[in-house]
Amino acid sequence: MKLATVKKDGVSFVICEDRTEKLLHLARANKEKYGEDHAFPSSMLAIIDGGKAEIERIKELQSYAEGKPHLFLDKEEVVFEAPIPRPRKNIFCVGKNYKDHAIEMGSEADIPEHIMLFTKAPTTVIGTGEAIPNHASVTEQLDYEGEVAVVIGKTAKGVKREAAEDYIFGYTIINDVTARDLQARHKQFFIGKSLDGSCPMGPYIVHKSSIQHPLKLQVQTKVNGELRQNGNTGQFIFSIPEMIETLSKGMTLEPGDIIATGTPAGVGKGFKPPRFLNSGDEIEITVEGLGTLANKVEF
Repeated sequence: MKLATVKKDGVSFVICEDRTEKLLHLARANKEKYGEDHAFPSSMLAIIDGGKAEIERIKELQSYAEGKPHLFLDKEEVVFEAPIPRPRKNIFCVGKNYKDHAIEMGSEADIPEHIMLFTKAPTTVIGTGEAIPNHASVTEQLDYEGEVAVVIGKTAKGVKREAAEDYIFGYTIINDVTARDLQARHKQFFIGKSLDGSCPMGPYIVHKSSIQHPLKLQVQTKVNGELRQNGNTGQFIFSIPEMIETLSKGMTLEPGDIIATGTPAGVGKGFKPPRFLNSGDEIEITVEGLGTLANKVEF
């Protein structure tokens, strides 16, 4: 089940992509099937808040819509937004979660013993196809990081890793765009990670029921068609259940919270000399089962 937030004629709504790659207009199908008195949630966060009941309703709408082409849209008819256009709070990010990436950013001494965490502000989020601001007035070292992100499905506190799967709603893709010079200058990650438009996300949230092996997903990043990153979530130092266990110790995770799981080796800073992003560069991040997130750096 692939869910997305799209805009058509100035109105945002949630759709579901089916096996033909058509987009099921969920609110339209819901109105036809259930009538005006049973409104469909108006946002992705509302669907996540609704839990299993909303997923079951979507499955019912998928079955109802079979053979009813008037309930579907073509991708060309809509503009994809980020699946959660405005997260309720900062995006949790795991740093140096691939051994080879930790080494390319320093040495084997940089491989963490404990999960490294930082956050990105909600104002960083943009959708696939949107331009990444080049922020030329504040950085000369804009970099890309292709990542799988986990979306939390229900309130979680003190969760043991064995139970972590129960708290996941689904998975999406993010590009953890980073201003490396700001990151170094301020001796912490927040400013360098939180420039406006520095978290492209999407195009979908794929419900966990559609991802059989989240720790065996291929992650590839291309810049202007050149393969730069080619990793697999099976290479994680810290697994997704470990992330949820660590974060939920004394801190409450809430429905719609997003955890970016770290990036493989091959970032621009890891090359010698570094290969930072330039205006007009196109970054495509493809994750097995999740789709492709594509954005250009603005001129």
